[in-house]
Amino acid sequence: VQLQASGGGLVQAGGSLRLSCTVSGTFFGVYHMAWYRQAPGKQRDLVASIGTNARIDYAAAVKGRFSISRDDTRNTVYLQMNSLKPEDTGVYYCYAVVSARDYWGQGTQVTVSS
Repeated sequence: VQLQASGGGLVQAGGSLRLSCTVSGTFFGVYHMAWYRQAPGKQRDLVASIGTNARIDYAAAVKGRFSISRDDTRNTVYLQMNSLKPEDTGVYYCYAVVSARDYWGQGTQVTVSS
């Protein structure tokens, strides 16, 4: 099982980016999916999560600006990021529970310039 993330880049403050993460390999099912981010010198923190029951949670810092969604036909989770701020800069990691095991993607860099 592999998680492949994409969509990061450099954007000016106020701009938007859309991250994608696709689960590939042989597995029974993809359950909980989420995005985390790690700023330089800081711990990895939850940004948003989405369950199979469509329950969604957001970190307070991104609520109202970011939107998480999933396409189970493609085993893909998305993170739409709007009104980006410099403090959103970091490496974004996707996470998924696949066949009852935890998996992480390789991370994609998001840099927001002021």
